[in-house]
Amino acid sequence: MPKATKRKAPRKSRGAVKSKTMGKLKRALKVRVPVETGAVVLDRLWSVVMSRRDADPAVSHSARLLSRGAAKVAQKFGEEAVECIIEAARGDKDAVIAESADVLYHLLVVWVSTGVAPEEVWAELMRREGVSGIAEKASRAQTSLVARALKTTKIP
Repeated sequence: MPKATKRKAPRKSRGAVKSKTMGKLKRALKVRVPVETGAVVLDRLWSVVMSRRDADPAVSHSARLLSRGAAKVAQKFGEEAVECIIEAARGDKDAVIAESADVLYHLLVVWVSTGVAPEEVWAELMRREGVSGIAEKASRAQTSLVARALKTTKIP
């Protein structure tokens, strides 16, 4: 019978910061959350999508989406968001996780299609950090064009 060997814990990537919030989240959810999460993974995926802009649409899903134009990219993002909402309403956690990954990927394709860099979104999130959602919404000067055209307001 072969001798059992002790496995070493996976090494944490350099520069990865484990925040107190992430620790609380892991304890609350009782799941293993990788040290490298969030913006690092999304930044890397955004870079991959950016690199595929001029790739052959026959071999790259990202290139195929981007070749169809901003309207089709936005439509696909909307479809994925609706699928995620449906799974959330059904209460299927595993499906919500899978659909959320699809939503995030397609959001990054939207960013690439419209020339948005992740750093711009992170900066906006940091600007809003610590501001109540109600106060932030009240600070917006204009109602969206769609809301005005439909003569309605967004649901608070």
